[in-house]
Amino acid sequence: MNQNIAGILPASRWGKLIPIAFITYSLAYLDRANYGFGAAAGLAEDLNITPAISALLGALFFLGYFCFQVPGGIYAEKHSAKKLIFWSLILWGALATATGMVHSVALLAVIRFLLGVAESVVMPAMLIFLSHWFTRAERSKANTFLFLGNPITVLWMSILSGYLVNAFGWRGMFIIEGVPAILWAFIWWKIYADRPRDAKWLSEAEKRAVENALAAEQQSIKPVKNYREAFRSPKVLALAFIHFFWNIGMYGFIMWLPSMLKSASGMGIVATGWLSAAPYLLAVPLMLTASWFSDKYQQRKNIVLLFLGLGAVCFIASFTLGATHFWLSWVLLVIAGGAMYTPYGPFFAAIPEMLPRNVVAGAMSFVVCFGALGSFVGAWIVGYLNGLTGSPAASYVFMGGSLVVAVLLTTLTTFSSLSTPTAQTRSAHS
Repeated sequence: MNQNIAGILPASRWGKLIPIAFITYSLAYLDRANYGFGAAAGLAEDLNITPAISALLGALFFLGYFCFQVPGGIYAEKHSAKKLIFWSLILWGALATATGMVHSVALLAVIRFLLGVAESVVMPAMLIFLSHWFTRAERSKANTFLFLGNPITVLWMSILSGYLVNAFGWRGMFIIEGVPAILWAFIWWKIYADRPRDAKWLSEAEKRAVENALAAEQQSIKPVKNYREAFRSPKVLALAFIHFFWNIGMYGFIMWLPSMLKSASGMGIVATGWLSAAPYLLAVPLMLTASWFSDKYQQRKNIVLLFLGLGAVCFIASFTLGATHFWLSWVLLVIAGGAMYTPYGPFFAAIPEMLPRNVVAGAMSFVVCFGALGSFVGAWIVGYLNGLTGSPAASYVFMGGSLVVAVLLTTLTTFSSLSTPTAQTRSAHS
């Protein structure tokens, strides 16, 4: 019976849902990652910001991002991701645009923090949204299409931002890049559906097929009484700390790559934009291939381990070569960046497979929350080290070391459901 249900799951879900998830997450990424270009293009000089304060301003986003992850995820599960993300889009678009109008360091700090608050709900809400629509055999692929909004956005943003800064200055770049989020909010409201039962474009039979297939998966998962029990689970804690150390390397890289490349190469901002785009271009085929392999063979852990390990090795090798071998060092950074992006889909696909529906929203948000804290640490410390030493060498060691810790934790963690799947559930995914 379950196999028949799985056979009639509507393919229209992919065409209707994945594009809106992708665009929404892309716009969020655009407005959080362009600070590195502003910093490289004269923001610090114009506002008389020291390197240490610039690092803190870049990281303040993630402090705000950290604070509201869990409440946002729980609200999306219990109430509506539609309303939550609609208002978030409007708020973060307005704040991103306001960044281009500030003349005070204190006001810029407030905006950066509030921008993090506004965007904090997006990632957990989107992951929960996809878990309402896609089964275990599809989830890594669905998550990967969402997370592709990250490298693809940074790819075109790196190029576009270079040209916008060149044409309009850093203020014009922030103002122009904040507007699309506000416009997209109204499109989001028109076409989004929280759950299959809310979708007008599905027949009643198709709605039941999706709901029944997802309900069948819950039979294989050990019950968890409440959020407190879920947060204390060794597996959830392990995943949270993996995400923490992973994101130290990830967001230190994203936030400060333009500044590090501009300093090391001596090139202009447009050329720096093209160089900064390469890791994100590599990430796209790697993420798609890894998600396909993960869903087909259910190899969540091995994919995370492989690519985080590759990222760590390339970071350390790039540091070892140093600026005297700029182009080879840059190639290794490209590989490191692409590798760090690759496991996101499989990693977050594993969480709904471990925990039941009643706690998965809070647990997933908890893991994302730790990642946000790691992002804050990475963005701040990398920027601080760059300013303190005048060289990115110490930053490479810090990011590479954090990835090594993430790899070690992954090695010790089991990526599987908390109980053995029943024969009936196994047949649904065969």
